[in-house]
Amino acid sequence: MLNRILLLICLTVAWPAYADIAVIVHPSNAAAIDIDELNRLYTGRSSALTAVNLAEGMPIRSEFDEKGAGRASAQLKAYWSKLVFTGKGTPPAELANEAAMLAHVAANPDAIGYVDAASVNGSVKVILTLE
Repeated sequence: MLNRILLLICLTVAWPAYADIAVIVHPSNAAAIDIDELNRLYTGRSSALTAVNLAEGMPIRSEFDEKGAGRASAQLKAYWSKLVFTGKGTPPAELANEAAMLAHVAANPDAIGYVDAASVNGSVKVILTLE
């Protein structure tokens, strides 16, 4: 009986994906950033690079919002809504998936983005890893 209960608990609990997130730039980009600059880029307080996001609702996007931008996805959405409404900012463009992110960053020397570290290929350069 105990085994069945434990099995039921294991099957019903959703375990979050704790993947390493690679912050990526174009291979020719010599940028060196820390977590504070990454936060500034994704909240519009820095324009050193052009930040791009993965689509809202993707698990890695939520994880990045917390680790990289320092806020929950809902908080960031509210933050950007206020800036857009007041005409003081435009949120980062959104890309549909990691393949689109890799292609965009590889084609744009001033872009910065993120993907699951396991998805990185030779077309981009990793400048920071969020664990």
